[in-house]
Amino acid sequence: QVQLVESGGGWVQAGGSLRLSCAGSRAVFSYKGDMEWYRQAPGKERELVASVNNNHIPKYSDAVKGRFTISRDNDNFTVYLQMNNLKPGDTAVHYCKADLGSINLWGQGTQVTVSS
Repeated sequence: QVQLVESGGGWVQAGGSLRLSCAGSRAVFSYKGDMEWYRQAPGKERELVASVNNNHIPKYSDAVKGRFTISRDNDNFTVYLQMNNLKPGDTAVHYCKADLGSINLWGQGTQVTVSS
């Protein structure tokens, strides 16, 4: 199957932590493309949060650098986003995306809500 399924979202108080998971498949990971996390807050455009290439090299947006950690498990076809020291501004639907070369594959999203 060629799909992505996110999980791990929820409600947390400011300063707390959440770990998001994005479950793919052998078919998805066979492309060896970048895996990315995006987020979209109400009334705002979707923005790139973090990415990791097939060699496990990460990149982060300035907004989350030092607080979030992206990783991938190529053996279990899963990508993670560890989010620490969460802030109310992190409240958004978080999406996983896989670069499959000519197309991008998106998950359905998982809601993260951070209260002050």
